[in-house]
Parts: sequence; C-alpha cells; structure tokens
Amino acid sequence: MDFDTLHALGKTELHCHLDGSLSLRCIRQLAKMINRPLPASDDALRQLVQAPADSENLADYLKTFDFVAPLLQTKKALQLAAFDVVAQAAEENVRYIEIRFAPAFSISGGLSLSEATEAVIEGLHQAMTKFDIVAKALVCGMRQLPNADNQAMFRANAALLGNGLVGGDFAGNEADFPTSVCAPAIKTAQALGVPLTFHAGECHCPQNIAEAIFLGIPRIGHATACFDQPDLIQKIVQTHTTIELCLTSNLQTKAARSLDEFPYQALKAAGAAITINTDNRTVSNTTLTHEYELYQTYFKTTAADFLAFNLNAINAAFISEPAKQTLRNRLQQDYAAFL
Repeated sequence: MDFDTLHALGKTELHCHLDGSLSLRCIRQLAKMINRPLPASDDALRQLVQAPADSENLADYLKTFDFVAPLLQTKKALQLAAFDVVAQAAEENVRYIEIRFAPAFSISGGLSLSEATEAVIEGLHQAMTKFDIVAKALVCGMRQLPNADNQAMFRANAALLGNGLVGGDFAGNEADFPTSVCAPAIKTAQALGVPLTFHAGECHCPQNIAEAIFLGIPRIGHATACFDQPDLIQKIVQTHTTIELCLTSNLQTKAARSLDEFPYQALKAAGAAITINTDNRTVSNTTLTHEYELYQTYFKTTAADFLAFNLNAINAAFISEPAKQTLRNRLQQDYAAFL
C-alpha cells in the first residue's frame, strides 16, 4: 500500500503523550500566551522539541519534555494542547485515541491536579465536536515522584472516571525507578478503580514487564525488552496482556538497538495482542501513518494485520463494551475494501 492508502486506513491509538505530540503551530500559540520567545524558524524550533534521531538513551530522549512543560500550566493552554493533538490524529483517520499526560507537571501555575485533568478533557470534548473521532484521557503517575504524590494524583482524579478520563499510566525514569518501586501507587490506583497501563521494558529490563503483569496491569507500553524472552512472551499471551508498541521512539532511545531487538515479530508469532502507536508525535517526528509505513517496509505488515492490531486496541481500550462494538463495526467497514 502506498502512503496515501495507509493514511486513509482507519486507525486507533492507545499510547500518545500530550506533551510530546504538540504541533509546532500549537507550541508557538502556547509560548505567545506566556510571552516566551521562540526561534523564528520552524527548523530551529524543531531542534528544541524533537529528540535526536540518534538519542543516547531514554533519559536523553526525555530532556525535550522540559522545554514544553512550562507551556502547559493553565486551563486554556491544556485545552488548546488537547484539541491540537486530537486534530492531528483525526486528520489521519484515527477513530479512537487515548491521550495521556501527567497532571503533576501542570500545577506550577496554580491549577489543582483535578483542574489540570478537567482542562485536558474539555479540550478533547471540544475536538470531538469538530472532528470524527473519539478521544479519551489517561493520567500518568511519574515513577520518579514519591509514591505519595502519585497516590494523591490518582485520588484527586478518580471522580473524573467516566467523564472523559478512562484510566491511568506510569511513565518517566524507568532505569532508576523499576516497577517494584511504584507498587504502592499502582495498588492505590487499582483500589480506586482506575484501569491501568504501564511503561515497562524500555531500559533493557524484562523484569519490569514481568512485575507489571504480576501486579495485574492489563496493558504494557513498549515492552521492548521481551524480544528475546520467550517465557515472558508466553506469559504476555497467557494473561491476555496488550502491548502498546512504539517503533520509532524505541529505536531513538536505544530501547531497541536495532530492528532485531524490537519485539514485534516475536510477539506476533506468539499470538500476542499487539497495537501500533506513535508515543510522541513531535518528539519522535512521526505520525501513525508513518508508523504503519515503517511496519509495512520492515515487516511486510498487511492490511489484515493492521485491522487485527486496531481491533486489539479497541478490545483493550478503557471504554464500555457498547462503545467498543461501535468502533469495531466502524473499523471493519474501513478495512472492507482492503481485505
């Protein structure tokens, strides 16, 4: 399939970070709101908000987020940011997207943890009135923060579940803060009824994936380190754990030092539930269509495969069964001409 055909395909995305996916136009709008000077040229701005294609590691990749964080400290800014990311997704025929962000990183301007989330949800709702897409929010705990802070964040936001917020996540510095460190906050979120996904396996650490599955988390972001772990892959399959793959960012951060270390083929061969995601559209200079193009180029992925991965995403989405069935029907229609 050529790029235009891939672009036209219906898509879903479970793993997309708000602060890593803002368009350059949106970044300029946000900076203007706080009178923050930016480079005049887009090429110069990209140097500040895109990670190097050849980042040294995950920590190097994450530095770019420090530039964007000060721009996301007001309700208006968060609404605008959420609207912007949904607009980008809708333009490439994404039918359903979950956009994740860390409320703890948007409260330095005086917002509360729940007000920050409410602002993102409002931006998602505004976008859904304009575009043909369903968009929901996930709130991220940050593994480098104290458990008490992450527990407070989940408590503050639990009341928003079902009102645009559908679940939670843990992101951040995995190398220094493994899954086990987050266990108290994970258990708090679960006790509050917050469905969880979890970043694990980005730092050559399969144990972090195994521990997340042991703690009852049904979705794993990345899971890169399982590529040469057949027993762990079997556990992923047996527990029906859904994997949120992020190819471009994994290669950038050296989570996968080559395509041979990317777990797609091993997971697919084992029958695992795979999904395709951008992770960070801007930081990784990618789109979901571009990710599809890479899978087709590197792995000979077919339209039938893409449909299966999209259905996996809908099955794992943190929404109601009737909403899932509506989306499944839509995707089946989208792909009918390509199968």
